Amino acid sequence: MSDLVKAIGQRIRNYRTQKGLSQEKLAELSGCHPTYIGQVERGEKNATLESLEKICLGLDLPLEKLFEKINNNSLIKNERNIPLECYELLSSKTKSEQEQIFRIILAMDKYKQN
Repeated sequence: MSDLVKAIGQRIRNYRTQKGLSQEKLAELSGCHPTYIGQVERGEKNATLESLEKICLGLDLPLEKLFEKINNNSLIKNERNIPLECYELLSSKTKSEQEQIFRIILAMDKYKQN
């Protein structure tokens, strides 16, 4: 599958784990089959917009947020997008973990300036 399909699948997994949901629970909330959820998360299935909308409803996530900050040009060129990778990493963490990581980054930046 394309890098875009894989990126969307990974993002779904990040939001699901951040909310503490199993694939089975997300499947129940979205009206999709658990196997399908797994296939979408692994980038094995190219989900329709209708399916993505159902998954987003199950995640209580606006559909536009699923596509937020995805730059398809860098995905097509197979270039690393470090800011996006950082965003994806942070998105997969709990609020508390996000705050800790942010404090670490601020401390590193302050140290670098000295």
